[in-house]
Amino acid sequence: MIAGWSDAALWFAGAIVLVIAEILAPGFFLIFLAVGAGIAGLVAIVPGVPVLVQALVCAGATAATVALGWRWYRGARMGVAVDPLLNDRAARLIGERVSVCEPIVGGAGRVRVADGSWPAHGADAAAGAYVRVVAVRDGALVVEPVAP
Repeated sequence: MIAGWSDAALWFAGAIVLVIAEILAPGFFLIFLAVGAGIAGLVAIVPGVPVLVQALVCAGATAATVALGWRWYRGARMGVAVDPLLNDRAARLIGERVSVCEPIVGGAGRVRVADGSWPAHGADAAAGAYVRVVAVRDGALVVEPVAP
């Protein structure tokens, strides 16, 4: 106990200071320390728990929350893997069925994808025909005809 403050009050005050510091200087790393201090404060409420045990609880809780945070940031939350094509719009189009908006003649034309059009290479196809995207090469979609 310091200056009339209980150990629990000191841990909770430290946790609050760390949360405020996290809000003022965001980086999402002080929050882990704040959680550890808060859990140590809960342990300190129990009468007779030595300060060393409280500090070890704080360290263990901080380590556990850092591990959980690391797992969260790595995208492994609830077993969901990070989407490897998240920022690769062209690669996400592979396998999609799209319509030809400018006829593919001599192996080159354009296809409609959502509200835009992309250059396309493939077998000749009339405007309005449907094709499937099989690859992306040099910013153009490689397409093949599909049955209507």
